[in-house]
Amino acid sequence: MKRLNTVLQNDGAPLELILLIRTLLAACKEISFRVGQGALAGVLGSTLSENVQGETQKKLDVISNQILKDILSESGYVKAISSEEEETVVPCNPDGKYLVSYDPLDGSSNTDINSLIGTIFSITHAPQWMDPSDPSAFLQPGTQMVAAGYVLYGPSTMLAMTTGRGTHLYTLDKTHGGFLLAEENISVPEQTKEFAINSSNQRHWEAPMQDYISDLLMGSEGPRGKDFNMRWVGAMVGDIHRILCRGGIFSYPFDKRNPKIPGKLRLLYEANPMSFLIEQAGGAASTGAGRILEVMPTEIHQRVPVIMGSKEEVETCVGYHSK
Repeated sequence: MKRLNTVLQNDGAPLELILLIRTLLAACKEISFRVGQGALAGVLGSTLSENVQGETQKKLDVISNQILKDILSESGYVKAISSEEEETVVPCNPDGKYLVSYDPLDGSSNTDINSLIGTIFSITHAPQWMDPSDPSAFLQPGTQMVAAGYVLYGPSTMLAMTTGRGTHLYTLDKTHGGFLLAEENISVPEQTKEFAINSSNQRHWEAPMQDYISDLLMGSEGPRGKDFNMRWVGAMVGDIHRILCRGGIFSYPFDKRNPKIPGKLRLLYEANPMSFLIEQAGGAASTGAGRILEVMPTEIHQRVPVIMGSKEEVETCVGYHSK
């Protein structure tokens, strides 16, 4: 099996980017170990504080964020980082060439039930003329990413990553501590009969998404003419991993509870990296009004509606929004 370094070199990744990715993954391996210890290490449960998103922090949220922040800050390759758990950007090395955005522990509410969780990340070039503490350095569309991926902490620890030359899957070999290539240039089937959405929010959706899901639920007797199955993990990493492996459509749409917040998922460290992975595997990713990777961020914690997965199904769903 090919090692991660070999694949990155074959894909033409520059040396400093490879070294940065290796550094980031060293942090993820430490998080994987902490997750695997669970109650034995006293890392389960919630803290008494909320993050900048207004969400109650899990102990593993705080631990994972600190591990990533410490390792990336000390690497020398990173000018600044943005994290779901940090109110503003964290300056690192003024001469660093890259910016890293991450969700340190996606799906952290699953920790107490031993279900799927993961780390999502994206990497862009750092504007060299900007101060490391300036958040506007991160306000780049997703098309500017040079690498993105997630590490899934499941029965095995897996990495999905792209540097713009296809999406590859790796498995952490715990016998020697390295990520080995499991599947190269994966391809998301264009058609699907599976969808992933939090249907408990249905009453809050806009009419196009209401109509789309209603038609799916009517199955072979409805206008779609086939039966669909719903799958919902409660962690974006789990649902997107399933789609990369066997197809499907995932959505966290706009809902009407707070019109000032256009969605639940954050653009820089959730929607953008996952869209990059999906598109590089032949899928599609949209807000319902346009391509996610072309959205110009206005602030580092910006949220967007998300529709991504099998290309034909995403196009069908977006069609409901176009009517």
